[in-house]
Amino acid sequence: MIQDINPKHFYNQFHKEAIKPLDYIISFHSNLIFAREAGRDLDFIRYEDFFKWRENIHGNIEAEKKAEQEREKEFHFTYLFAIDRQKYFLLKEDVELEIPGFVYCKMFDIRRRAPKYQVMAASTAWHLHVWYRDNRFCGRCGEKTEEDEKERMLRCPACGNRVFPKVAPAVIVAVTDGNRILMTKYANREYKRYALIAGFTEIGETVEETVRREVMEEVGLHVKNIRYYKSQPWGFDLNLLLGFFCELDDTASIHMDEGELALAEWMKREDVPDYGEDLSLTHEMMRVFKEGGTDKRRIY
Repeated sequence: MIQDINPKHFYNQFHKEAIKPLDYIISFHSNLIFAREAGRDLDFIRYEDFFKWRENIHGNIEAEKKAEQEREKEFHFTYLFAIDRQKYFLLKEDVELEIPGFVYCKMFDIRRRAPKYQVMAASTAWHLHVWYRDNRFCGRCGEKTEEDEKERMLRCPACGNRVFPKVAPAVIVAVTDGNRILMTKYANREYKRYALIAGFTEIGETVEETVRREVMEEVGLHVKNIRYYKSQPWGFDLNLLLGFFCELDDTASIHMDEGELALAEWMKREDVPDYGEDLSLTHEMMRVFKEGGTDKRRIY
C-alpha cells in the first residue's frame, strides 16, 4: 500500500528546520501539485534549483546575501517530514510557479506515478498543506495563527487556542457472502473502477458501528462477523482508513443509495478485477478475497 515504502523509512516527527540546498520543496496551487513533468519518475524541485530560478527572475543580483533577503520577503517554507535522510518542505504561499521541467499535476494523477515513496510524500504533503491553509486564522476568535516552535501545531496568540492536524477516520468494508463479494462504483466521482463500501465514522459511534451503518445506508443490507483487517493513511482525502471484512446477515435484495453509488453488485471471487495497483487498502482487500483469504488465517 501507499505507506509500504521499504527499504525506505518515513519520519513524521516535527522539527523546526532551516531549509538546505538539497531539500525538496513541495508546492501547491489550487488543487494541483508542482512536480517534474509527466512521463518521468515522480520528483519535486530541490531548494538549490528553486533558488537559482529565483535569482534569474529577479535579474542581476550581485550578492548571495541580497538574494536570500529577497527570497525571505516573498517565500516561506515549513518543514514537513523526512524519508530516510531526504527532507521535504512545504512552500507556504499559493503561487503559480513557472520553472522549466516542472508542471502542475492533478493530485488524482499523482497516485499513478512512481516511485511509491514519492507518491507517499505527495499524499502526506497535501494533507498537511490543507491543514495549514484552512487554519490560518483562529476558529475561536479570528486572529491570525502562528506556527509553534516545538510541535506540529498552530497557536492563536490572542486567545491561546491550539490547533493540531486533523485526521478523519473512515472505514473500507468488504461484505462477503460465501464465494462472492459486494462490489461498488462511486457516483459522481473521478474514480471509475470497482471499489468497496466506504464511509466516515460519525461522532459518538465505534468503527464497528460505522461498518454496520454504512452498509445499511449504501446498500440496505445487514452484516455480521465484523473483522478488522488493517489500516492505511490516505492523505489524498485527509483520512485514516480502517479496513474490515464482514459477512452478509440478510436475505434482502440490494437497495442502492444512488446519491452515493453508481453500481452495487455481487461478484464471484474469480471475477474480482486485479488492477495491478498496490497503493490502496481497497485493492489489497479485493485481492485478498480474490486469492481466497477470508478466513482467520488471512484476516488479522
